[in-house]
Formats: sequence, structure tokens, C-alpha cells
Amino acid sequence: MLAQAPRTSLADSAANSIRAEISAGRWTVGSRIPIEPQLALLLGVSRGTVREAVKTLVSRGLLEVRQGSGTYVRSGFDPAANLQKMQRASLRDQFEVRRALEVEAARLAAVRHTAKDLRNLRTLLGKRGLPDASDGGASFIQRDLDFHLAIVDISGNLALAETCRFITGYIKDTIASSMGTSLPEPDNAAHESIVEAIASRNPDRAAEAVRAFMAPMIDALSQAEA
Repeated sequence: MLAQAPRTSLADSAANSIRAEISAGRWTVGSRIPIEPQLALLLGVSRGTVREAVKTLVSRGLLEVRQGSGTYVRSGFDPAANLQKMQRASLRDQFEVRRALEVEAARLAAVRHTAKDLRNLRTLLGKRGLPDASDGGASFIQRDLDFHLAIVDISGNLALAETCRFITGYIKDTIASSMGTSLPEPDNAAHESIVEAIASRNPDRAAEAVRAFMAPMIDALSQAEA
């Protein structure tokens, strides 16, 4: 018997109850979950609430609705739940994860880049410019993100690229955190050093350029947390 949903945030609570069944392995990937009236009875909520809960889990990739057949478990992994846990990590932890990903991306980009890739990186760097206070820095953050994601794409590693895009909001938070604060924001010269290191086709130099790029921010955060 499923735990009945409390009366607050019914759709979210119902979704959590369904997700718990999936996480516990009682509803396995590929299996069909109970039909809407049965779920409503099990959860102690209305059919409308069940529909909202299922819709939420479909959008997160956990469930799949097959017309005329039913609703099936598509995945046992909930990216939204994991992102929420990541966002509770300290800012230093977030920067360290970003550094790990971008170091490997730069190493691979140094080996695999083309002349066109370098031209694109330099174009993106030229567009990056300076923060614009008129929109709270949002456009600057996007331009900066475009530059860093371009390096990830040049790595030629699809899994790495998808991982970085999966945590795009998370990466944006680290960029935004260095704007208007005491954190040292890397200037265009620091970004250019990464481009030149990638252009050298020396993966160790490229990795070191990213570490040097991130070091002032991580050091400042480590001192603040000490």
C-alpha cells in the first residue's frame, strides 16, 4: 500500500509517493504503473491530482504515457531531485565540480580542435565583453556560458557535453556569483589564456590553464569558509 499523500501540495506529494515506489524498485523500468483510478485510491487523492503528478513525472523523464496502453516507468533516475541536492552544496563545492569538468574538456579540446573551432572560440570571447547592469548581468552570463560550453563541445565527448548542459543552471550560478561580489572575476586575458593553451595542442597546458583560471575564485571561497 502506498503512503497516502498529505493534504498540502497534493500533486507534489503524490508525485513524491510515485517516485518513491520507483526508487525502491517496486515499480521497475519498463513496467506499467496502476491506472489512474487505482492510483487515486492508493494515494487518497483525486484523479485530477494524479494526472498532475503523472504529468510532473513525465516531464522529468521518469514516466512515459503510451496512448491506449497506460503509463510506464521510463527511468529510475530523477534529474530534478539530484539537481536540488547539488544546489545545496557550498559555492566552493560547485566551483570545484565545474573545474573538474572544464579541465577535462580543455584537455580533450587541445587534442581534438580544428582551426574552425579556434575561430569560433575567439569570436565568442570577443562577444563576451563586460557585464551589463541594465539586465542584471543576464546577457553577460549567457555570453560567458556560451564560451565555456563551446570548449566542452570541442572536446568531442558527448557524455561530457550533455553533463555540462544538464547542470547549465548550476554553472550559471557560479558565473553569477562572481559578479558584484568580492570574488575575483576572471578577465578576458584569463579566458584568452585558455584559448591559447588549447591552440597549443598540449593537453597538460590546457588543463593547467583552466586550473589557473579557477584558482583565485576557489582560493577565495576556501578562505571565506575557513
